[in-house]
Amino acid sequence: MSAKKHKTDEKEKMTELENPQEEPVISATQESGVEEIDKLRSDLDQAQAKANEYLEGWQRERAEFFNYKKRIEREQSQGGQNAVGNAIRRYLDIADDLDRALKNKNRPTEGDGAVWAEGIDLIHRKLICAFESDGVKTIDTDSKFFDPNLHEAISHEDSPDHESGQIIEVVQPGYTLGERVIRPARVRVAR
Repeated sequence: MSAKKHKTDEKEKMTELENPQEEPVISATQESGVEEIDKLRSDLDQAQAKANEYLEGWQRERAEFFNYKKRIEREQSQGGQNAVGNAIRRYLDIADDLDRALKNKNRPTEGDGAVWAEGIDLIHRKLICAFESDGVKTIDTDSKFFDPNLHEAISHEDSPDHESGQIIEVVQPGYTLGERVIRPARVRVAR
């Protein structure tokens, strides 16, 4: 190839680059390749959108299952506490009766009667210990103010020794099982 022809080819190429008046001609194979790439990109975008949708749905279902599992565990635990609470509630009246019998002013202090009273006292203490081992606690009312969540007011009375709303006397003790009140304390409250 001559040097002159080589320079002419270079000038034509430079002219084409400086003055692009016509679009380059794309062959049919190149055009079908571009369409195929566009279609593949579209399919990929759709697949990614579908995958994200499935992932979000899976995460939502997993969270719902986790919440369901926690709720069932809480209900089972609470059901057990309810059963224990109902069983204990039946024996609270017996404990109260024993307590009243032991506080009786006519309690024998000598002889066989005193031995019998000590035996009743021992039974009462064992019953209270059994309650405590099951998580039952007596509601504290000493110098406390009336709380409708813990106490049941059976009377409101004037009392110069107490502030308004303060508990004067406990008529029947109250009990809790864990955080739950199984029987409110029955109290007399100062006005």
